[in-house]
Amino acid sequence: MDYSQFGAMLPELIILGIFLLVFLADTFSADGSSKKFLTPFTAVLFLLGTVAIWIVPSCGEAVFGGMYVDNAACKAMKCILNCGVFICMLQAAKWVESDDMKMRKGEFYELLLVTLFGMYLMISARHFLLFIIGLESASLPIAALVAFNKNRYESHEAAVKYILTAVFSSGILLTGLSFVYAFSGGSLYFSDIAAQITTGEMSGLLLCALAFVLAGIGFKLSLVPFHLWTADVYQGAPTSVTAYLSVVSKGAAAFAFFIIFVQVFGQVYSAAWEWMMYAVIIATITVGNLFAMRQKNMKRFMAFSSVSQAGYIMLGSMAANQLGLASMMFYIFVYVVSNLGAFAVITSIENRTGLVSMDDYKGLHKSNPYMAVAMTLAMFSLAGIPPFAGFFSKILIFTSVTGSNSMALYMLVLIALINTIISLYYYLLVVKAMWISADEPKIAAFRSGACERVSLGLCVLGIVFMGLVSCIYQYCVSSVGASFFLALN
Repeated sequence: MDYSQFGAMLPELIILGIFLLVFLADTFSADGSSKKFLTPFTAVLFLLGTVAIWIVPSCGEAVFGGMYVDNAACKAMKCILNCGVFICMLQAAKWVESDDMKMRKGEFYELLLVTLFGMYLMISARHFLLFIIGLESASLPIAALVAFNKNRYESHEAAVKYILTAVFSSGILLTGLSFVYAFSGGSLYFSDIAAQITTGEMSGLLLCALAFVLAGIGFKLSLVPFHLWTADVYQGAPTSVTAYLSVVSKGAAAFAFFIIFVQVFGQVYSAAWEWMMYAVIIATITVGNLFAMRQKNMKRFMAFSSVSQAGYIMLGSMAANQLGLASMMFYIFVYVVSNLGAFAVITSIENRTGLVSMDDYKGLHKSNPYMAVAMTLAMFSLAGIPPFAGFFSKILIFTSVTGSNSMALYMLVLIALINTIISLYYYLLVVKAMWISADEPKIAAFRSGACERVSLGLCVLGIVFMGLVSCIYQYCVSSVGASFFLALN
């Protein structure tokens, strides 16, 4: 093996280097006074690493025998995930400095970086063995993050539910991959499996493999009917971890699913995948909307909102073309800033008051008007109200799906549009509680921490900026999407 090939894994090496530096800084800072510099040290180091990943050009070639590839689309997706992780770090700064957490904040950042490293491998994998390594590297540390608040029973319960779900979903996925291995004649390379599917005949073994692979990845994306763990885990986990779960892990899994869908099983789309995916996407959007209407706990509310949003994200995979990839990536980016904008408000309020019920937000505009404005913008963007970024992300993803002139896809988009109207109701429930309720505010006026204000400002800026600057869409379609499909072909 030529060790120079490791140079192609620059993003992974940067994250691994940041992990080692944070680990050493945490290990040799024994007392609390020296540990207080760990948070800014990690944030600055991570920000510099993200800039380096974006500036350094990708190699664009497959290495390690074709198991790993780093092209412009993969690099862009990794930078999107980095943006989400950086905002999560800022939001968690106040929480990790609390008395219960300040001696363990190094562990929090280290686990966060390990999960991100695993997601990087998922994104760049072109071999199912490397994909599984990345998937497990991303999943197992998240269970520790969910259980990080060791003094809360709900956190322990959520961690048990998550780890059991992760184990079962991984088992289902590996069972499906064993069928794929048998069908492809003993290969786990994406290209070899695609070639075998193209030249072979449709068989029951392949159909079983497709169903198992879809089920295994569906657990990671919280697709219906594999979503039942989501609300309980989101509610029991620390809010900063819930924010991370809702955007970063979902974005990585969606991108990896798109690659598998297009490159591996794209040849049998109309024969096997099509109606299976129609049913899953419709059920995911609809069930997420219906259950979100009934929630009063804000974390459970955001959990079912994320289930519904996962359905919209998967619409991009149905296009299976350049525009589909670009629309999915743009939707994920908008979802990152919109969802984390809502969680920035939820986290700030919970850190100060411990309140997480929607009823507690009544009259918020009287005591904390800036918080109310930020939460309103986040809800408008998630609902797809113009001129905010969420509106254009939905328009772009609907356009990508309807470009194939398929009546079935037109019906799928119509159902998604109807569900978008339904989602307006429950997103506006939060806005109604903050602005229209006549009750006196339960949350007293307070000033959030500097890091929390920065994270909230970044999210609001992203919501407004990406809704007004149209050149972003052109870049996504012409540069990122085109490079990815050139790499596939």
